[in-house]
Amino acid sequence: MEAAETIAELARTAPLRIAATTDLDELARVEAETVGKQSPIAAARRGLGALDPNERRDAGRRINEVAAELSELIELKRSDLASGEQAARLEADAVDVTLPGRKPPRGTHHLITRVMDEIVDIFVSLGYTVTTGPEAETEYYNFTALNFPYAHPSRLETDTLYLDYGSVPEEVLLRTHTSPMQARYMEEHDPPVFIVVPGRVFRRDAMDATHTPVFHQVEGLAVAEDITFRDLKGTLAQFAREFFGPETEVKFLPHHFPFTEPSAEMHAFTNGKWLELLGCGMVNPAVFEYAGYDPDAVTGFAFGFGVERMAMVRYGITDIRSLYDPDVRVLEQFR
Repeated sequence: MEAAETIAELARTAPLRIAATTDLDELARVEAETVGKQSPIAAARRGLGALDPNERRDAGRRINEVAAELSELIELKRSDLASGEQAARLEADAVDVTLPGRKPPRGTHHLITRVMDEIVDIFVSLGYTVTTGPEAETEYYNFTALNFPYAHPSRLETDTLYLDYGSVPEEVLLRTHTSPMQARYMEEHDPPVFIVVPGRVFRRDAMDATHTPVFHQVEGLAVAEDITFRDLKGTLAQFAREFFGPETEVKFLPHHFPFTEPSAEMHAFTNGKWLELLGCGMVNPAVFEYAGYDPDAVTGFAFGFGVERMAMVRYGITDIRSLYDPDVRVLEQFR
């Protein structure tokens, strides 16, 4: 009778204790004290053997009913507490989306790329078309089609990087300028022609403050009827004003290039002094003949300049090697 009273008392008080628990650890203690191995439920089950068979059946059924009810209440409470703790953790870990996020470092194009793109954009605004050509070039397009004589020193291996290109009928080399696209483009297109050719070129130069064996050029070609040297001067003067500023002064000094006649160097007054910027001239009639144009029907001019030099002049860089320094502290100065 004492066991039955204990079970009855447990059935009355245990649900209140279970409902009053505030965390999972406290619930685990209540579970051990009510339905665990040392609980009144366990003790009552151990005492069933001493009861009369008729009483044993009724007592066992009541013990199981109370144990099942309490276990169900405990599981429901455990689920509620677990959900509450998870919600509390989520709230504590919540991110305030109204705060500014962490911004990764902003990248940008390399200064050489930016300057080359700006140069090209200026000529595109003047009506020129952009085209590109192969960096591994044949001797014919790099030299012969541009009227370089066979004895010209630039053809020697001391100046030009030749490639072992297998059994090909002529020499293959790394182009020394972007000018081969003059011949290639004119072979495939009828005049008028207005193109700019940006790209990388290669020469057997030692690395120093003003030279590097790999650098970048922009070549320009204009071909049509009745183009004059005045057109050349006006075009390049406009480019200089667009690139360096509207007050930029330029002058042209006589020079010599195999593929232009007459030829000139264009100098600009910038940073307080006159600086050579580029080479230019009227297209040599021999170049037209190599390309299949009638030199009596068209005229034209060509120009070319180093992108690195243009960047150095504009930004006051005195050593070309700075443009190839991988230290981001150097490159970030020109963001």
